[in-house]
Amino acid sequence: MRIRTVDAFTDRPFTGNPAGVLLFGPEGFPEDSFLQQVAAELNLSETAFAHPLPPGGEADWALRWFTPVTEVDMCGHATLATAHVLHTTGAATGTVRFAARCGTLTSAAHPDGSLTLDFPTAPLTPEPAPDGLAEALGAEPVSVHDTGAQVGDLLVELADEAAVRALAPDFAALAALSRRGVIATAASTPMRAYDYVSRGFFPAVGIDEDPVTGSAHTALAPFWSARLGRDRLTGLQVSARSGLVHTSLRGARTLLTGRAVTVLDGELLVGP
Repeated sequence: MRIRTVDAFTDRPFTGNPAGVLLFGPEGFPEDSFLQQVAAELNLSETAFAHPLPPGGEADWALRWFTPVTEVDMCGHATLATAHVLHTTGAATGTVRFAARCGTLTSAAHPDGSLTLDFPTAPLTPEPAPDGLAEALGAEPVSVHDTGAQVGDLLVELADEAAVRALAPDFAALAALSRRGVIATAASTPMRAYDYVSRGFFPAVGIDEDPVTGSAHTALAPFWSARLGRDRLTGLQVSARSGLVHTSLRGARTLLTGRAVTVLDGELLVGP
């Protein structure tokens, strides 16, 4: 079985968010324990596993995502990485439909090499800041929103871009504050090539800081579109690796556009 590492939401190696990608045959997925062991061995934010589905159905490929410690309901960067592998290897062309735990997702390839994912928009519900949030983040929230069951994060607005960049959270404390993680965000400093910045912390699922979180942008897109009055925006996730996500809000759906680069292509020597 071939296994690849793909840097997602970037056009340069060693930036963006790396994801493992492993494609199985039409026989389907092996035992969950094997998938989890592979994800733990790679020790990336997520590893994606996919297999082709019979023609004529509602989706073309089944898709699952695992962190080093658990399976997750939604992952944007590993979906982008999987679509990149399918298109660059000739395993798929045009629009690809994925059957996942969060519903049917699609990926469309563009002539310039970029890919657009179609994901469900996260519902945003304002709520008071939980006790201990400011202390755990190391910054005072301006506003806090719940992002719904599928994303499962707290979206935390901070005063400015500098505050987001300067965060040094207490990860153990953050792990107790949401089901999946905490997304910290702020408007960009004026005259930047992006509209807002973010960072994503997910210690509850084994990831202290995620380099570029596609699924978080299904919440960031409606949040900033409402404030900035535009449906098309660009977000910069200001982790150490960094990455750009172009978003287009379409009501109940959010389009996420980015690029990806394969950096490792090898053989998994231990089978299920």
